[in-house]
Amino acid sequence: MKITLSSIPCTAPTGLDQAETRQRTKALIARVGELQHLLYAEGRHSVLVVLQGMDASGKDGAIRNVFSKCNLAGTRVVSFGKPSDKERKHDFLWRTHQQTPARGELAIFNRSHYEDVLIQRVHQVIDLKRVALRMVAINSFEQLLQFDNNTTILKFFLHLSREEQESRGPFAPPTIGGIAIL
Repeated sequence: MKITLSSIPCTAPTGLDQAETRQRTKALIARVGELQHLLYAEGRHSVLVVLQGMDASGKDGAIRNVFSKCNLAGTRVVSFGKPSDKERKHDFLWRTHQQTPARGELAIFNRSHYEDVLIQRVHQVIDLKRVALRMVAINSFEQLLQFDNNTTILKFFLHLSREEQESRGPFAPPTIGGIAIL
């Protein structure tokens, strides 16, 4: 199935009540904190949250807000930037695998292993055959995490229009459906 991002709306649904949405969001954030406490206490499962999105899409703000009620002892945020010289000497999943959550832990990836396919392809460092092989490797890697470590993987793509990206700049508040999360 081909997805065309420009055909997906980047604005809040019509008829959305901002005050009600803020209240529901606060309740959901509290629930995320409760569930993370249980995850940590039980120590049998792990959760990996993968956030992808263009610059200014709200990844940092989402992490700061959505996970604000989580216990820091069992929560870890990992930001993936340009690979270091050491990381480039290994396979493309090497640095990612080192950052996966242990049982009882919630790990949040700000960007992820998908960058090592996307960016490499955009800059024409790898061909389509290598892209396909890397996607197979990613699927196998994620299955390994799910079945060998009881890791639940939740992936989110924070989508915004190019116009909205330019208007936000680097320090704009995060939004959900066009409503600022404060």
